[in-house]
Amino acid sequence: MSGFDESYLALCRRILNDGRRVHNRTGVDTLKVPSHHFHFDLGEEFPILTTKQVFIRQAVLEMLWIYQAQSNDVRWLQERNVRIWDEWEIDENGEWTAEQRLPGPDGTPEVRRITRFFGKEWAHTIGTAYGYIVRRFRLTENLLDRLRNNPEDRRMVMSLWQDDYLATAVLPSCVWSSEWDVTDGRLNAWVHQRSCDVPLGLPFNVTQYAVLLSMLAQSAGLKPGSLDWSIKDAHIYINQVNGIKEQLARFDANGSLPAPKLWLNPGVTDFFAFDSSAELRDVKLIGYRHMGKIAFPIAQ
Repeated sequence: MSGFDESYLALCRRILNDGRRVHNRTGVDTLKVPSHHFHFDLGEEFPILTTKQVFIRQAVLEMLWIYQAQSNDVRWLQERNVRIWDEWEIDENGEWTAEQRLPGPDGTPEVRRITRFFGKEWAHTIGTAYGYIVRRFRLTENLLDRLRNNPEDRRMVMSLWQDDYLATAVLPSCVWSSEWDVTDGRLNAWVHQRSCDVPLGLPFNVTQYAVLLSMLAQSAGLKPGSLDWSIKDAHIYINQVNGIKEQLARFDANGSLPAPKLWLNPGVTDFFAFDSSAELRDVKLIGYRHMGKIAFPIAQ
């Protein structure tokens, strides 16, 4: 059975039972707990949920958009029929619009339509976030160089949180930092997430970083090791609660299904050579069965 389903749904129960209801900038309240931690051994199980469908193609392509293509251009994803960043795309006039909770004239928070102007040169991007930072600081190339040539290095860190670029980012990175080490020929990572949309973001993020770790390991002649995941502010939006209750009911009635196996094309030994087309030919899940899709709304 899938260990990730069990640990993930334990977090969901914790949030529903013990979480505090809080306001936030999106205008949709959340139930939150201040922190949480997961530990995965990728040699034992590939972490992907089975109590709901997780779209592995979209998840991996988003990860490759950030770390391989090193792009902030949403059209790269749209060309591959991945629409998960559409709500944060700066329009052709250089503007981004959303509804957010902001202080009103008397200081009382109210939900208002806001528009931010970035400039036409940023049209169709998400500004200076994610892939922009990876490219600006050569994060992927630097990490791969250390993995191959200095695997004992204790300074293998990729940080997407760069203060100088926050003001010009539509959405500063939620999964913002990862630390890497090699122990006994196994590549391990510790990933930090500052803000975690548990129903929508977390299943995607864990799965895509598990694939990233496995791809980097294969590129450096290593085996996949452990993935630790630390969260600050793990939350469920109020309009997502019913979907989570449905997922919990599935688990309570049927348990989970067996975890699948990740297949990477063994002929690819360069991270930048993994196929990033819409077909994603070098990545497959063997034996992935799930209990069907659950739709969750997105909050901006």
